[in-house]
Amino acid sequence: MSATILVVDDEESIRKLYQLELMDEGYNVILAADGQEALQKVERENPDLVILDIRMPKVDGIEFLDRFAQTGKRLPIIINSAYTDYRMDITTWAAETYMVKSSDISDLKAEVKKLLAGKSSTFVNPKSI
Repeated sequence: MSATILVVDDEESIRKLYQLELMDEGYNVILAADGQEALQKVERENPDLVILDIRMPKVDGIEFLDRFAQTGKRLPIIINSAYTDYRMDITTWAAETYMVKSSDISDLKAEVKKLLAGKSSTFVNPKSI
């Protein structure tokens, strides 16, 4: 059985691109347009990994991380944002990886593969500095 990945991003084009690319890698992919929808899908769909944007309407990525932490559940989360300024926000340290969005998603796909294999991230997390 293949892993299920939840892609959370307010930009439909990003969600669809990631869905196609990750499905080509053999993953099941579910989508959410904001943190509120993502919290519901985490509860219902039980994904194996979350790719999370930060700036979104309604419930943003930071608030999602805070609410998710309160559930007591644990799963790998990759923050995938166009903005680097959130990297030092202590709430983002709950994620395994903070990556800056790029048109080339090969690094993102490699990170997904590593995290699902149970390996540590190769990307620097500020909490390890």
